[in-house]
Amino acid sequence: MQFKSTLVRGSLIQRYKRFLADIELEDGSRVTAHCANPGSMKTVAEPGSPVWISAASNPNRKLKWDWQLIEINGALVSVNTALPNAIAEEALSEGLVPELRGYANLKREVKYGENSRIDILLSSEDKPDCYVEIKNVNMMRSKGLAEFPDSVTSRGAKHLRELSTMVEQGHRAVMLFIVQRNDCEKFTVAHDIDPNYQAALTMAVATGVEVLCYTCAISTSDIKVDRSIPIELDSRQ
Repeated sequence: MQFKSTLVRGSLIQRYKRFLADIELEDGSRVTAHCANPGSMKTVAEPGSPVWISAASNPNRKLKWDWQLIEINGALVSVNTALPNAIAEEALSEGLVPELRGYANLKREVKYGENSRIDILLSSEDKPDCYVEIKNVNMMRSKGLAEFPDSVTSRGAKHLRELSTMVEQGHRAVMLFIVQRNDCEKFTVAHDIDPNYQAALTMAVATGVEVLCYTCAISTSDIKVDRSIPIELDSRQ
């Protein structure tokens, strides 16, 4: 997935009110960028870190910039939670996720369950429909360990229950975690942050929901799915 415009480098001053980030550009000027990330952003919002922002596509928007990347210990990390669905769609279309190859049709944001929308619905005449829920991951508190969620997510637990229902109805259901960084070697659930999500994911797996996790290769020009990493459902084991 290519960035739509050239990214501009700066330094993070602060992220605040969830959706705002003050950034100092290399020429010394300061701007306020939109932060498309409603989570806590643990480990990915350290003041003084190098960051990259892009010009807003709507010139009439109040905030003229969007915060896209941060550099952490020499590695680029995407902080934009609006990107993983597009990243995943591109990866599936290019066959970069072997577990999800072989489907003729791909649709996004399809209504299903109890007033929900599935991120991606894969279908073919010769196999059950495959419901794919996508979650963004960018938190790493221990070296090499990607974790989700970075804050309590009752909505995430609801999605897992919806996926379990799809399995019970004879469909295939997949929870796909997209890690928007490439310095992680395995993935787990942050049980200390949201034990209910941990329980919901464990139960979903028991009902037949599949769990996949892929990291991304990131540059200042594009982001794309790179490789699968092992999943530990409970890092306390």
